[in-house]
Amino acid sequence: MYALEFAGEDDRFAAAEAASAATGVEVIAPGVATATTVTDRVRNLAYTRRAIEVVGRTDASVASARTLVDAAGLDREGTVAVRARTVRDTAEVDTQRAERALGQALVDRGYAVDLDDPDHELRAVFAGETCVVGWLEAESVRDYGTRKPTDRPFFQPGGMDPLLARALVNVAGARPGATVLDPMCGTGGVLIEAGLAGASAYGADAQRKMARGAARNLDRYLGADDRATGEWATVQGDATHLPFPDGAIDAVVFDAPYGRQSKIANLDLDDLVAGALAEARRVADRAVVVGDRSWASEARDVGWTVEAEFERRVHRSLDRHVVVLDGESGPP
Repeated sequence: MYALEFAGEDDRFAAAEAASAATGVEVIAPGVATATTVTDRVRNLAYTRRAIEVVGRTDASVASARTLVDAAGLDREGTVAVRARTVRDTAEVDTQRAERALGQALVDRGYAVDLDDPDHELRAVFAGETCVVGWLEAESVRDYGTRKPTDRPFFQPGGMDPLLARALVNVAGARPGATVLDPMCGTGGVLIEAGLAGASAYGADAQRKMARGAARNLDRYLGADDRATGEWATVQGDATHLPFPDGAIDAVVFDAPYGRQSKIANLDLDDLVAGALAEARRVADRAVVVGDRSWASEARDVGWTVEAEFERRVHRSLDRHVVVLDGESGPP
């Protein structure tokens, strides 16, 4: 059994993303979930910070955590360190006291402590009424600040935060060997994150300058990164008439234009997104669409099955709606 330490405030969305790297994900406390198995893809997750192999679970007190460690069958060799944290201030626990108590429990069991470079890290996570104790298994790479939209070679206002973009492509299934398409790629933020997750990333945009600018950004972030094991390319193209054969793409991810009117080909926004959803259904069996309103009804109309919906607060006047679509159970 494993436990996942979530980031952010939306555990349901974090669990949906975590399911791309783990099985049997179930939220058990604020910011914490359990999983039956985990894979190396945990390192690519945006809203999961860490996975730990569970030693035990108890109530959220230092005394109970110490009792758990005293009684547990520990099987690690080498030096250790203890790290404790409370999630979102949901548990009133002194984490320094917890680290000292659990560290002493390990010393009493014959372990040598190395706080700077331990062979193993024992984590105690206090959330609500629950404490989960376990050995650190994997940590996600938290380098999103190096890819801010304003820092890219090509920038236009309205670019998606890389943290959210990574989560979306993970939910869609980005991984080595997969192909991800963004038919409204803009400056390429979604494609960058898909590429860094190991997928081949393809983008289209109706505006030539956007397609070219996205290519510059992809070259900057994917061209010299060992995580980018797939191909990438962008083209000027219409999201309602994509230059790809039927079923050629594993997943489509796009951020639909906001507002009531589109500047693309003089199409009404509803017609544009409906057309893009239909075309996405032709080339792929999975999609994630984001917008300032839900596009679930339009997706169903063109043959998609709605797997999940999420609403994410951006700021006071904007909520993003995320709709996860499955095409395998619906007609093409």
